[in-house]
Amino acid sequence: MSNIQYETHLGKYIVGDSIEILAGETGKELANKVQLILTSPPFPLNNKKRYGNKQGPDYREWFTHLAEVFAPLLTDTGSIVIELGNAWEPGRPIQSLLPLESLLGFVNNEQAGLRLCQQFICYNPSRLPTPAQWVTVNRMRAIDSYTNIWWMSKSDFPKADNRRVLRPYSASMKSLLKRRTYNSGKRPSEHQIGAESFLKNNGGSITHNVLEIEAIDPGREPRLPNIFSIANTSSNDFFSRTCRERKISLHPARMPLELACFYIEFLTEAGDLVFDPFAGSNVTGFAAELLQRKWMAIEIDEGYARQSSVRFEDPSIETSIKYPEGKQWK
Repeated sequence: MSNIQYETHLGKYIVGDSIEILAGETGKELANKVQLILTSPPFPLNNKKRYGNKQGPDYREWFTHLAEVFAPLLTDTGSIVIELGNAWEPGRPIQSLLPLESLLGFVNNEQAGLRLCQQFICYNPSRLPTPAQWVTVNRMRAIDSYTNIWWMSKSDFPKADNRRVLRPYSASMKSLLKRRTYNSGKRPSEHQIGAESFLKNNGGSITHNVLEIEAIDPGREPRLPNIFSIANTSSNDFFSRTCRERKISLHPARMPLELACFYIEFLTEAGDLVFDPFAGSNVTGFAAELLQRKWMAIEIDEGYARQSSVRFEDPSIETSIKYPEGKQWK
């Protein structure tokens, strides 16, 4: 059974097991209507976490099955974007192939008909030095400082427009556009650069598929991938501050808000439906609300569901939240 934790004029947050819920009426209601499934499912970690994580073959089988659950929800031009971290073999200084095997099982699930559109890397230099045993104790491995983000769809041509997520031009490009000259001609790569190839002002440069949560080069001028400032300041944002004040234990695996905003901007338009089946503290729903997209979120842990409502108290968002009787929690 599922129950609504709260609603806004654009979305609703449901408590329950997403697989069970989608096997019922909710799955029928969502069929062919979701433009973007954006989620960070439980990672295949060696240690059990409160938010739930399977291990080994059980994880691979579970993850592979998700494809045939999610694919029928998508519109013909819809996308699935999944953030997936790395895993390490228990007690050994080697990476596990489980995340890659699970991803391949997901994409190759014949019941889903998906294809891989693109791989992204989300780099965060402020992540703790893990795996600690091999990084800080034995000093034989580098810090695991990124997660993979996999973009998939049912079509070779899902809805997507990189003009909606342009980066500001670099200082050198701004200077080039101002002076209207540059060194054209043949490059060592054998590319032929025309005399006017770079003179059109497109309002920004196309974003790379490496997304920096914090600048790789601190001395370089920041060039953010969308209108939201990507910076590693989540520990001081409204949600985190308010949860600390209320002595609420924060969800330990929150997707950066700016990352969610990037994919929602890139792969949807205002009015489209965004869905997160492993919502946690509801970063996806909050980002969708900010960007005027409809949304639905499902989370099995009622504690995380309750804390997620704190996001909608943020004064930066103009929305009202409706609770079923007896649900409001502060």
